[in-house]
Amino acid sequence: MIIVMDKGATKGQLEEILTRIEGYGLEPHVIVGVARTVIGIVGDKNGLEPDAFAGLPGVDKAVPIMAPYKLASRDAKHEDTVVQVGNVAIGGEELVFIAGPCAIESQDQILETAHAIKAAGATMLRGGAFKPRTSPYSFQGLGELGLRLLAEAGRATDLPVISEVIEPGDVELVAQYVDVLQIGARNMQNFSLLRKVGQMQVPVLLKRGLAATIEEWLMAAEYIMSEGNYQVILCERGIRTYETATRNTLDVAAIALARRLSHLPVIADPSHATGQVDLVAPAGCAAIAAGAQGLMVEVHPDPNSALSDGPQSLTPLEFTKMVHQVHRVANAVKQNISEYGHHERQVV
Repeated sequence: MIIVMDKGATKGQLEEILTRIEGYGLEPHVIVGVARTVIGIVGDKNGLEPDAFAGLPGVDKAVPIMAPYKLASRDAKHEDTVVQVGNVAIGGEELVFIAGPCAIESQDQILETAHAIKAAGATMLRGGAFKPRTSPYSFQGLGELGLRLLAEAGRATDLPVISEVIEPGDVELVAQYVDVLQIGARNMQNFSLLRKVGQMQVPVLLKRGLAATIEEWLMAAEYIMSEGNYQVILCERGIRTYETATRNTLDVAAIALARRLSHLPVIADPSHATGQVDLVAPAGCAAIAAGAQGLMVEVHPDPNSALSDGPQSLTPLEFTKMVHQVHRVANAVKQNISEYGHHERQVV
């Protein structure tokens, strides 16, 4: 259930409603939108009368939310959420390009990459320091040293940085160095980790799991938001299907559907979705056409020598070309929307 407050509701009226909700043993979450303030109610609502809040001072209406993800639902907040990371707005009018190597290997490598992607139009720098790999014998990352090198490269280029955290006990350490905490596909349902990052006031990028449904993905976001952190970015990175020609299958429809079901920003990772360097740009363009608000792309100065994911990593020159291609697609999509507008099909 959500409670929609009147536009002219006072702070005192809002606090009175919050007190009443807590009196029922429920947990209120205040979501401030552009046009309205709503209160999401989380908890066991058995015994709560539907009209318990109707007619109270400051209340416009109480609306049940049928979706199991209450706070992430578009019903809870009609307009898009914009997650601000430094001077980068994720979910706003401008596309966001998050780029960098799969794994941080050295100071020279991450600095060279950071300068190159900045020149190409990237808005954030990515890099893995703790690398959960399929094989225990593969390169596992530089750990805290890698985080330190990533943060230095970010400061040198004035780019916000993002890196994956894989253990609840590492969250506070990683948060000291990065601007965004990444939850990888294999940890999408690591509920202890989700709750921990939810207790931090640091933006979280949540990748869709290898075989997760869209509802499971949004419920994972709900875990984070239920702890008080509403700065969540959804990332479609491909799911496992019967197809073996690509590393994963980019679920383009999921991007459009997630945008409709949730107010949270949605980006795509065409690198992990395809696993092949020549497919990254086409898949990225498709994701943008479907409504993705940004892309996360793996870029390495010398992919042939990369210690992780070289076959899907773009060179800086290839990334530069991709940025131009993606912008052309984005502009074409905007023009199409401008000419024909949105309409909802009426089902009879």
